[in-house]
Amino acid sequence: MDYSTIRAAVLVEQQYQEMEVWYPYYRLKEAGCKVTMVGPEVASYPSKLGYPAKADKAAKDVSADDFDVLIIPGGFAPDFLRRHESVIKFVSAMAEQNKVVAAICHGPWVLCSTQALKGKKATCFFAIKDDVINAGGKYSDAEVIRDGNLITSRKPDDLPAFMQSIFQAIKELKPALAMR
Repeated sequence: MDYSTIRAAVLVEQQYQEMEVWYPYYRLKEAGCKVTMVGPEVASYPSKLGYPAKADKAAKDVSADDFDVLIIPGGFAPDFLRRHESVIKFVSAMAEQNKVVAAICHGPWVLCSTQALKGKKATCFFAIKDDVINAGGKYSDAEVIRDGNLITSRKPDDLPAFMQSIFQAIKELKPALAMR
């Protein structure tokens, strides 16, 4: 498959989990996708260990129409991301347009501030299980869960299965991409 037409956004904020940002970022780039780091503002955000990730675009300056895939990493970043209306609007629009929305570890916390989990099967880091359930998600403890275009995983150890599921979902997008 030619991934050069696929546009992916990776959300970043302070206190992100390093592997959950960089593993998807580089796997998608390696496949040929155009990957954009999106934060609340165009700024450099330190990870839990201080490793910087620079947002290429601010959430207020992007649209769901700009992307095919959204990656929401964990760490403590989701708690900061969900405080920004522009981030919530962007994530909500991605889910409403049935784009691939993939969240790992604490990433589903951002989804809890949208309608994206309502009636969907999902997993997450066990500490936010109640939040996922209260947001209408049907929680299961599994390496990866895909419900339509919503993909969720629990922790960094799940990244290989998480990315395989994302690439499978991207392959299924192909007919819609031909209409661009």
